[in-house]
Amino acid sequence: MSTWSTRLKELGIELPGVAAPLAAYVPATQSGSWVFTSGQLPFVDGKLPATGKVGAEVSPEEAKQYAATCILNALAAVHALVGIDSIKRVVKVVGFVASAEGFTGQPGVVNGASELLGEIFGDAGKHARSAVGVAELPIGAPVEIELIVEV
Repeated sequence: MSTWSTRLKELGIELPGVAAPLAAYVPATQSGSWVFTSGQLPFVDGKLPATGKVGAEVSPEEAKQYAATCILNALAAVHALVGIDSIKRVVKVVGFVASAEGFTGQPGVVNGASELLGEIFGDAGKHARSAVGVAELPIGAPVEIELIVEV
């Protein structure tokens, strides 16, 4: 039987290190058979690749890629806590998109996270989801993603 870590290798994906919390929280926590991540920003090597609002300073296409980066950071937090191969299924994704006035493409942005989860986990990656437009995100990030998985 193939494992999720094997699947990541097949896709050429390497999980990043766990992003350091910006305040008083942990990157992920487990309760029973559920793992909940804190909101993950699109950090790459400890830095945001862009700041600003989607539909203004950040294009929807760029933001979609940042949502995929967020989900990799969330999976890294899960992996550090319980190991990626312990995931039975993805349960829910919550996406927050810092949105310029009039921008209504939040679902398309958050698809960056959802589509990557589908690539990695197949049917076990199908999940419930919210995609919410917000005025601001921490440190000017364009996207933030939370993940809930069953282990």
